[in-house]
Amino acid sequence: MRLWILFGSVLALAVLAGVLSRLHPPGTIILAAGPAGGAYETVAQDYADILARDGIRLEILETAGSVENADLLNNGEVDAAFLQGGIKVDPNRAEAVGAVFFEPVVFLVNKDAAIPRNPALWSGLRINSGAPGSGTAAAFRDLERAVGLAEDANEHFSIPYAEAAAALLAGELDIAVYVAPIEAPYLKAAYESPGLRVLDLAHVQAISRRLTYATVVSVPAGGMSLDPVLPPRAVELVAIEARLVVRPDLHPALVNRLTMAAIELHQARGIISDPGVFPNIDGTGLNVSNTARQLILDGPSTWHNWLPYWIAAQINRVLLLLLPFFFIVVPLMRLLPFAYAYAMRWRVWQHYPEIRDIELELANDPSDAELDMMQAHLSELDERLAALRLPAAYRQGQYDARLHVELIQKRIAELRNAGPA
Repeated sequence: MRLWILFGSVLALAVLAGVLSRLHPPGTIILAAGPAGGAYETVAQDYADILARDGIRLEILETAGSVENADLLNNGEVDAAFLQGGIKVDPNRAEAVGAVFFEPVVFLVNKDAAIPRNPALWSGLRINSGAPGSGTAAAFRDLERAVGLAEDANEHFSIPYAEAAAALLAGELDIAVYVAPIEAPYLKAAYESPGLRVLDLAHVQAISRRLTYATVVSVPAGGMSLDPVLPPRAVELVAIEARLVVRPDLHPALVNRLTMAAIELHQARGIISDPGVFPNIDGTGLNVSNTARQLILDGPSTWHNWLPYWIAAQINRVLLLLLPFFFIVVPLMRLLPFAYAYAMRWRVWQHYPEIRDIELELANDPSDAELDMMQAHLSELDERLAALRLPAAYRQGQYDARLHVELIQKRIAELRNAGPA
């Protein structure tokens, strides 16, 4: 019996170890961000600091921007990425955690430049419209199509964001396009230049409606800079929602941590967003991870206060994995004593067919030679039964079988003593 208890305990531990091994997440997430010093890279560093509290290392991959990030996701080379709204990605290769912040489309120009406010009228201008592979370049191409502007109507440049303001001031550019958070470091630096201004586009509502993934945000006076005051009055800007996207097979506990980091970083009130607007699961253009959806809509469960994050993050999965244990393994363990008892009794029962066969032969008036063979067979059976090592609780069957053998041996002796009829 002790052997069966030991076997059941080992089986239970093996099941538990298997469950825990499947629940424990990897220790590293590879995140495709953007160019070094860019807004995505800056935000990614904030994520890295938060994830480090749980011992998770965020490996930030420097990229050209959202278009390259989408390619990396499609090829399965990264676990997560920031994607600008409107950037396409294979829906079978990516799920959204949610939209995490607004990225207004900001057009910086020289203060005294006579640039038409209607972008459909732009012609012959030198426009810094984003590097290949960047979200800015993709968004500007979409904007050109939305307003009916031919791509070759203007000359395009791909000067890094941090250098674009200087190029404007030097007269090398007419317009510098930025698609970035309103507080992006390079934008802050540009705002401080008194020779630059934000171009207040006309027909912003109409333009945003021609871009299916765009919306309109209102920037209050001084929202970009208070010294100088920029904008000098409230303006409306076309804006795009940046999304945090992950592989569909990323471990649920890591999705949980990324979502919790997104909530911590983006749910506060901002210059162009109200509290609680981000992260959100609307308008991502992708399937939303169930783990992220539950956290964003309902918040963390009470288990987060009591269990390690990687268990609390997937408590439903824990229960699902343990269901087979409770509904299959536990009942099987309850059957172990019965199986053990059957096995012990079988060691005796397996001799009864031989005993029965000898009993049946006795009814056929056997000869002396046949009686001798039966006697020898019974003696051998008795020796086998006597040699069985059984627990005390199961020895009664052993004694009964040997008594049965002894009765047949007495019957054989009686037949011999009776002699021929």
